[in-house]
Amino acid sequence: MRGDRVEIVIDAGNEVRAYDIVATRNGRRVEVETGRGLVTVTEVTRSGNPVRTARFMASRVLALVEHPAADSRATADSEAANRLT
Repeated sequence: MRGDRVEIVIDAGNEVRAYDIVATRNGRRVEVETGRGLVTVTEVTRSGNPVRTARFMASRVLALVEHPAADSRATADSEAANRLT
C-alpha cells in the first residue's frame, strides 16, 4: 500500500548509514526477502513487477524496521476517540 516504508540501518565501515525504501504510489507495496547472506528490499506494483530494488549484505545490516501504511479506517476511529476525550 502507498505509505509502506522500510528503514534499513547498515554498518559502512567507519560510519552508520540509513536508507528508506517507500511505496510511492497507490497500489505499490514494499517486500523484504532474506537469503544467502543478502537482504533484498523491493518496491513492487499490484501485479508483482519490481519498481526499485535495494540489496544489502546481511552481515552489515544493524537494523531493519518495517513501517506498514496506516489503515485509514483505524486512523479515523482514533481521531474520533481523541475528539471525544
